[in-house]
Amino acid sequence: MEMRVMTDSKRRKGLMAASALVGGVLVLSACSGGGSQANGAEGGGGKSPQAQVDEAAAQKTSEALIKIAPKDGSDNASINNAAAVTVSKGSLTNVKMTTAEGAAVQGQISADKKSWKPAGQLQRATVYKIAAEAEDSSGRAAHENASFTTVSQANSFIGNFTPEDGSTVGVGMPVSINFDKAITNKADVQKGITVSSSSGQEVVGHWFGNQRLDLRPQDYWTGGSTVTLKLNLDGVEGANGVYGVQQKTVTFKVGRNQVSTVDAETKTMTVTRDGKVVKTIPISAGSPENKTYQGQMVISEKFKETRMDGSTVGFKGTDGKGEYDIKDVPHAMRLSNSGTFIHGNYWGAKSIFGSANTSHGCVGLSDAKGADDPKTPGAWFYDNSMVGDVVVVKNTGDKTIQPDNGLNGWNLDWAQWKAGSAV
Repeated sequence: MEMRVMTDSKRRKGLMAASALVGGVLVLSACSGGGSQANGAEGGGGKSPQAQVDEAAAQKTSEALIKIAPKDGSDNASINNAAAVTVSKGSLTNVKMTTAEGAAVQGQISADKKSWKPAGQLQRATVYKIAAEAEDSSGRAAHENASFTTVSQANSFIGNFTPEDGSTVGVGMPVSINFDKAITNKADVQKGITVSSSSGQEVVGHWFGNQRLDLRPQDYWTGGSTVTLKLNLDGVEGANGVYGVQQKTVTFKVGRNQVSTVDAETKTMTVTRDGKVVKTIPISAGSPENKTYQGQMVISEKFKETRMDGSTVGFKGTDGKGEYDIKDVPHAMRLSNSGTFIHGNYWGAKSIFGSANTSHGCVGLSDAKGADDPKTPGAWFYDNSMVGDVVVVKNTGDKTIQPDNGLNGWNLDWAQWKAGSAV
């Protein structure tokens, strides 16, 4: 039989392997938290490695709590008020906002370093990213990131309004708002719109269909007053899934009280300013075949010269061309959307003004070609009129103009007007 003898060197290797194995068991026990060595067998009260790690991590974590709005991943966010960064138990040190393409958005951290917001309105249907940094009282840094998408054009609406901010208008000028989408939640939208006057007049809104809201007082605005329009439509649901994005304040001045009365029977226009007659002008209104609408009309646009083509308003010859096409009508002022104007006339005989009604429905005043003679009646009336002035037309034999044909809601009495309000 063969004898195997263990040498000293082999014996030492075996002891070392056994020692390593025992050490491995001890290390494994220490990591799992089950050995007496891990519970302080050596020191009688020492902390475990995991406890030491947790304590160290706690010492390194900032107490500053950053909050970004909207929440990460949000869509249909407001373009006005949604984006904001705030911090508690700390101070903001840096906020960076960009579009998904990397374009920077300007903003400012508040004086107390507790909040941040963009400097201006955001774009619709745009992805934005915000990266914020803050530190607590011990100087430990905190970081937060978020990304959101603003409301799309398909899911938002705006209102195009008149008159313009800072303008001066006549006493008949209503606030007229045309929405780019049909409004079904009319009450909510109307509640988000307020119009007030320094005169203290009550102002009520009236809906014409689903996309137009006009607001006016019972009587014409008080001359010299200031009117304020506030659009607080941001986030207002105008229709299912369609939200407002406007947050705006507009002010305009009301000028002197000028109302001009056109009498088609006497073929004269009497201009009254602040209760006093300032001028009487001979006119020529619509012919018996093409009568001028009656009623209270408001000047909505002014053109020193403009083209008038009969084909655009239904006056066509057998060849399909307009019965008239005058490319340089002087001193024209619009009274209706359907084509009623009060304007200068240089092509008619001077004798018709004050004696015959010959037009296709407009009110004509004697004028000069080129609109460069300030002494003509047409030039005088143009120079002394403003958008929002009232022109009352009577005795034409035609029907009263529809209140939504132009800015002519004054042809509804107060009870009728209030009946068209949604609130």
